[in-house]
Amino acid sequence: MAKENQTKTQTQEPGSVEPNSQHLSLLTPFKYSNRVQLKTLFLDRTDGGSEFIGQRVVVGGWVKSSKEVEKSSPPPPALTADDDITPAKDVSCVEILQSRIPLIRNIMEVLGGSSYVSRKKLRDSPIPRTLPPKSSTVYLLLTDGSSVATLQVVVDSSITTPSLLLPTGTCILVEGLLERPATEGKHAIQLKADKVLHIGTVDIGKYPLSKKRVPLDALRDFSHFRPRTTTVATVMRVRSALSFATHSFFKEHAFFDVQVPTITTTDCEGFGNMFQVTTTVNQKAVKEKLSTIYETEGVSLEIVKEAAKEKSKLVETLKRSESNREALAAAIQDLKKTNELASQLEVREKKKLGTSLKDEKLDTSKDFFSSQTYLTVSGRLHLESYACALGNVYSFGPRFHADKTDSAKHAAEMWMVEAEMAFAELKDSMNCANDLFKYLCERVLENCSEDMKFVAKRIDHTCIDRLRQIISGSPEMISYDEALDVFIKAEDEKSKTKFDSGLKLTSDHLSYLVDAIYKKPVIIHSYPKEAKPFYVRVNDDKTVAAFDFVVPKVGTIISGSQNEERLTVINSRITELGLPREKYEWYLDLCRNGTVKRSGFTLRFDLMVLFTTGLSNVRDVIPFPRSYDKANN
Repeated sequence: MAKENQTKTQTQEPGSVEPNSQHLSLLTPFKYSNRVQLKTLFLDRTDGGSEFIGQRVVVGGWVKSSKEVEKSSPPPPALTADDDITPAKDVSCVEILQSRIPLIRNIMEVLGGSSYVSRKKLRDSPIPRTLPPKSSTVYLLLTDGSSVATLQVVVDSSITTPSLLLPTGTCILVEGLLERPATEGKHAIQLKADKVLHIGTVDIGKYPLSKKRVPLDALRDFSHFRPRTTTVATVMRVRSALSFATHSFFKEHAFFDVQVPTITTTDCEGFGNMFQVTTTVNQKAVKEKLSTIYETEGVSLEIVKEAAKEKSKLVETLKRSESNREALAAAIQDLKKTNELASQLEVREKKKLGTSLKDEKLDTSKDFFSSQTYLTVSGRLHLESYACALGNVYSFGPRFHADKTDSAKHAAEMWMVEAEMAFAELKDSMNCANDLFKYLCERVLENCSEDMKFVAKRIDHTCIDRLRQIISGSPEMISYDEALDVFIKAEDEKSKTKFDSGLKLTSDHLSYLVDAIYKKPVIIHSYPKEAKPFYVRVNDDKTVAAFDFVVPKVGTIISGSQNEERLTVINSRITELGLPREKYEWYLDLCRNGTVKRSGFTLRFDLMVLFTTGLSNVRDVIPFPRSYDKANN
């Protein structure tokens, strides 16, 4: 019996189904949609999913590519001697006499009897044949976003119309049996569909992904479709894994998750531009402002528009009365000039309105919050108040900067991971930041192995080695002054650019430091106090207890500090920088009541994704990027 089974396995026909009842329990559908995700079939399996051959499944996803193969039509059956003869029904005696006696046949033809002739014609005419419609087989490469893997789905044209399935981007839900492909190739298994449960068709002319290999920068205009591309889908799965790992790290180290406000009255950094939140600039205010501008100019746009209406009525009246053409032509010309004047006034005065509203300070007393409010640029100050109660806290959310820049490392809305620790000094903050960075690199290699292989193949072939070096190595730690000494002594052989004393560290300097000199991450600490926010603790030598964590390809990915707990020092810093003290009274209360040493940091999460994947523009790793002059949806 064993020998028979062995022989049966060896002579397995391609395209056949191998029932595998031993593993039926392994392939379970997704709990909330009753379909099997592709990652369940392929993830961490060396056999390409062959163990599931013979199982019946439902899968759903989007068509990545397709082809239709016509089946060879069988030849029509050979005609037999009886194929073109239609036997007569109910033959009468008269018809028999007609066929046997020519004289009677002639008499019947003269008298109008023609049944014999009709039956002869009917007997001699072949039966018309209708050819069956051509049959075909559709091969679809399906992706469902759960992993980088794809599944080949085979659908016969007898099940549904092939043209509905073929376009790239079509969504389908099908049921069938997993089988071995008829020909060996990339896929170890395929799905032979016998039911099509859903088809979401595509408008080929308008669907932007109908073209193959759409560049990443072009995809930014279609952020609602771009996760359907393999590259962006892979990046977003990596992003998701990094997000999950972030929360896991802080949970493992006994941090509490705190949600800080998005709308705030406090400028936490004092650098750059902030988005102001207001409800006072509305259509009514704009119209009132326009009216004021028009009247001060001595020209009322409303009067010009009323005149245009009257002139339009005059033209219609002249057309109906069929008066002389000269009067009609003059009226049309007059109306045209009036409309042009109205358009010019609108354009000119709207420009003046924009300048006027920009220069004029908003009356916030009647605003929603009765004060100036902004979208937050940092949550660290608010987070400190909870660190002074809960001990160790973190926050993970969007932060906003209104800087009009097109930098590849900046967007108007970026996600930040912020942490604050009570009873902690600068070195503690640096150690925690380094541990978090290493932890994220470890987890993404553990949990996104297939995605990272794709990234290494298509985007950056050094990405996996770079992450491994981070995990096994340690960052270089130098002071700001030591970094300056390196630049002063250094000369870039390629650009012949010498760094002089008195400079401030720029992104170019930092890139030179990590890419050309140390060739690994660098932590720069002890910055001049002018380079950091007011709340950073001042050292005895007039530097501040702050650090930047700089990595290859990206630059500064983490910034942190020990924060000032001394009331007199922070008061003098607020005065020195000319900050509105009333905005920070709530923060000063932390120093007045139960003050404690505390430190923390901010990890730029979007740049972490950029570093992991090796992409060059942060807009390609943010699901819906917001940047200057661009907010598409």
